[in-house]
Amino acid sequence: MFPLLEESAWAQASGCPGWSVRDVVSHMACSFWLAVDPSRLPDPGGLPAERAADLYVESRRSMSPREIADDYESVSLKGLEVLAAAEGQDFEVPLGDVGTYPASAIPAAFAFEHYVHIRHDLLQPHGPLRAEPPASDGSRLEPTVDWIAAALPQQNAALLGRIDGAVEVRLTGGCTRTLRFGDGDVTAQITSDADAFVRWVSQRGTWEALGVQAEGNRANLEIVRQLSVF
Repeated sequence: MFPLLEESAWAQASGCPGWSVRDVVSHMACSFWLAVDPSRLPDPGGLPAERAADLYVESRRSMSPREIADDYESVSLKGLEVLAAAEGQDFEVPLGDVGTYPASAIPAAFAFEHYVHIRHDLLQPHGPLRAEPPASDGSRLEPTVDWIAAALPQQNAALLGRIDGAVEVRLTGGCTRTLRFGDGDVTAQITSDADAFVRWVSQRGTWEALGVQAEGNRANLEIVRQLSVF
């Protein structure tokens, strides 16, 4: 996909505020470099993950679009081998403010990142590129939702601590699943298409625009609206 982009497309603004198409592709390559050989990237010096991502992207802005595409293709192949080896491994991987996860969960993080960036930051209608998006089917949505289910409690602990009782989120479409936030009796229920869920829980769309149905305790619903996963 990326090597086929016209030169002008690389400079267009993506769905990620402040990042161009080339920046998003460069970011995805950097994620693979973190798995393959972090020494190829600048030392983030303890920066939060999202600020470190800005640092990595900034360090590569002298690269040409062809260099970025070639780098992504090369490192992603190596990275997929690393991720395949992580499946079934139980040792913990600390990722700073992203959270701490068993190694077996890390491939789902890459599934989530690529799902979101390709469909909702690069391709139209949310991004600038005209191309047919990959299918939002179970093989892609299941690991994406797996990551959200693992990351959300760690990345939103303060918000979740404010929920009175519990909230259920029922997913439909390519990934049928029920997620539960909080403890005790269910005080609110949300029904969402799984692809729409990925969009709103990454703060890329509103419930109203995405056709999300919600009922129950209003205060709890407002808390769930604010949840954000990266």
